[in-house]
Amino acid sequence: MECRAGCGACCIAPSITSPLPGMPQGKPAGVPCAQLLPDMRCAVFGRPERPSFCGSLRPAADMCGDSREQAIFWLSRLEEETCPGAPTARMISGKAGLAGVCESAADAHVLP
Repeated sequence: MECRAGCGACCIAPSITSPLPGMPQGKPAGVPCAQLLPDMRCAVFGRPERPSFCGSLRPAADMCGDSREQAIFWLSRLEEETCPGAPTARMISGKAGLAGVCESAADAHVLP
């Protein structure tokens, strides 16, 4: 399966904990990556500075769904399920329904 043109869901929905160009502290969930180009392609694709997490994401029917919106929903849900403190943690929606902040019963914090 190939990436959907104009999607970029993998560069928006998940958090990235490792540093990357333009985001030395990593990327919070729901925030577009600094390396996401206007045409929704990755500026560091295939380059050594691309985080290993990004290289580990491979397009798949269950993850990508039938639309960009479905892909963002699926990846946001995965982020929620793997949020620190899960299963008691929950995601608080940010702009456009994208999860960007994790809140547990004990505390609320921005994902690394």
